[in-house]
Amino acid sequence: MARIPGFVFAVLLLLLLILFSFAVLCRGSTIGVCYGRNADDLPTPDKVAQLVQLHNIKYLRIYDSNIQVLKAFANTGVELMIGVPNSDLLPFSQFQSNVDTWLKNSILPYYPATKITYITVGAEVTESSTNVSSLVVPAMYNVLAALRKAGLHRKIKVSSTHSLGVLSRSFPPSAGAFNSSHAFFLKPMLDFLAENRSPFMVNTYPYYAYRDSPNVSLDYALFESSSEVIDPNTGLIYTNMLDAQVDAIYFSLMALNFRTIKVMVTETGWPSKGSAKETAATPDNAQKYNNNLIRHVINNTGTPAKPGEEVDIYIFSLFNENRKPGLESERNWGLFYPDQTSVYSLDLTGRGAVDMTTHANITSSNGTWCIASSTASELDLQSALDWACGPGNVDCSAIQPSQPCYQPDTLLSHASYAFNNYYQQNGATDVACSFGGTGVKTNKNPGYDTCVYMTSGNTSAASNATVASPSTSSSVGHRISAWLPGCVLMIILLFR
Repeated sequence: MARIPGFVFAVLLLLLLILFSFAVLCRGSTIGVCYGRNADDLPTPDKVAQLVQLHNIKYLRIYDSNIQVLKAFANTGVELMIGVPNSDLLPFSQFQSNVDTWLKNSILPYYPATKITYITVGAEVTESSTNVSSLVVPAMYNVLAALRKAGLHRKIKVSSTHSLGVLSRSFPPSAGAFNSSHAFFLKPMLDFLAENRSPFMVNTYPYYAYRDSPNVSLDYALFESSSEVIDPNTGLIYTNMLDAQVDAIYFSLMALNFRTIKVMVTETGWPSKGSAKETAATPDNAQKYNNNLIRHVINNTGTPAKPGEEVDIYIFSLFNENRKPGLESERNWGLFYPDQTSVYSLDLTGRGAVDMTTHANITSSNGTWCIASSTASELDLQSALDWACGPGNVDCSAIQPSQPCYQPDTLLSHASYAFNNYYQQNGATDVACSFGGTGVKTNKNPGYDTCVYMTSGNTSAASNATVASPSTSSSVGHRISAWLPGCVLMIILLFR
């Protein structure tokens, strides 16, 4: 067979590696969760890290740089967005040395074991009772300078979060415009974001739009509208309030000739409880909104003005926070109660495979077992099985060859056995059966012949396993990594 010149061979290999890198980097839209701590009796950060991993939450926002939280999320693979509170803007904006010291003492000792990807400088400063808006941009530049000194300015992005109140007009979306009274700090901030390829971060709440406006239907706010709202200026069709709010930001940016800045939703959600006048604040509506939101984001549909554009979104919030002031709804945005039981059933994967039993507590299984979901992918199941039989400290000897539970020799059967062992040994809670969305509970005993499935009444010595979740990569990354070695080998054989 004729030889191909060496430089052609090198180019082909380079193209293949570029394709691989592109596929990995194009991860699609992501769903994260906000971890606020304005509450009594919250779990320790270590426990929270376990909860987050079990529910396969890969992106988490915190509102400060609490050292205990940073330590807890070391080596978990969870990507953290940390924050500089408004109360720190003055020292951060005045002296570079203040920021350098903060980075040296509060961030660098824990990075990169703790994956920090964003730093938010200030939060909703236009809503602050103190006039701190003028401090934000100088503080952002100082944070960036500190990161640059540490060689991290390309790995950790710097931005600031805003409420939708930063706009003077949001409807129709194409008429979106920033409030001119904020121009003195917004224009230099947008220059900063564009120059450093950082996202414009905004907190958007369709719940408030519905609660405060008689012209917004509940179904439209919950992603369940059968009718359409047409933007009269562009003809773009909107079927939900969130898309309209995000596009109002995009049009506001474009009106100022900022066309490359991406929008990130750093807070959105729906309360599960409210005061007497907040009739839409119910567990059912909260469940509908967040489940529909997740599916909408995971599908990578983008928005009408930005079809197919990635929109990363953070759900507010991980826990109910009982110390927050205001109406009853303000204390009831959480996905979980402080005891780590779920407020309502939520599918964090977008696949419909998670069964989070409401108010399940750490008790006996009461005739329930945990098995592998038949809808889970083989990659996710294998990752979960490897974790259960490894770090999960499950005794998996029964599913080895010639042992009672080896047959049927299928991944689904073996994973079910391992999942159930872990579930029974760890209190038979909804959390212990999550496995990143690959585990489901059943009332039917899955045991068969000589393969006996453990129940809480016949557990051997309880495991002291650390609660965690197997890490999962995007399906694109798995597919590419699966065929990349084969492609390389094919090239070598064809062109040698």
